[in-house]
Amino acid sequence: MQKFNSDGVEIAFDVWGEGPPILLIHGFASNSEVNWVGTGWVKTLVGAGRQVIAIDNRGHGQSEKLYDSARYSAPVMADDAARLLRHLKIEKADVMGYSMGARISAFLTMQHPEMVRRAVFAGLASRMITGVGGSDAIAEALEAEDRPLNIDRAAMTFRIFAEQTKSDLKALAACIRSSRVKIKEEALAAIQIPVLVVAGELDDIAGSVEGLTSIILGSKGVVLAKRNHMNAVGDSGYKAAVVEFLKAP
Repeated sequence: MQKFNSDGVEIAFDVWGEGPPILLIHGFASNSEVNWVGTGWVKTLVGAGRQVIAIDNRGHGQSEKLYDSARYSAPVMADDAARLLRHLKIEKADVMGYSMGARISAFLTMQHPEMVRRAVFAGLASRMITGVGGSDAIAEALEAEDRPLNIDRAAMTFRIFAEQTKSDLKALAACIRSSRVKIKEEALAAIQIPVLVVAGELDDIAGSVEGLTSIILGSKGVVLAKRNHMNAVGDSGYKAAVVEFLKAP
């Protein structure tokens, strides 16, 4: 992967294909390879005639690992994404984020509206507003020396996933304590670009798709039947909906 300096933090990224650019922002404890390459997203979007840019969020993948939770807020990571686009001399791009990446994409859209043409918020819907919860339990699971039986089961799934992605568990613990910033309804309502909201029918982490689309004027929603937070990301219906959404001028 290539790397650049984002206000003193080394951020890794990769670029494929040619055409109108789309920036992909992965979820917590994941990375661009797991979230976007392994699920077929890069192949799908390059095949649809797009230039695909994928970032490894700070603390994840090949980007620099930090251990101060104050350096992991979603607005700060949104600025990393904006700096990457500037580094690549891209004035405006489509943006898609999954889970934590959706929250970062929302802040990117709100903080730098001139840089975003269309946005896809996937794997996180109404809980952008109401909050997800469980951050402390997840951090404790990540910081534990092993996999203690008394750790919350839901939190332990994040630990297991982080181990599978060969992540730095201490960096992720710092990240989860800071990154789940709630977004005010009025801030989301002020978004004026086209937005697509996607989540699995069984995704308790994402919350209600309608709960978010009812706030963002003109946004569209897609609910993926029988999909949960972990298996929705590679869903063919999700891909088809996004490709169609991005076709619009």
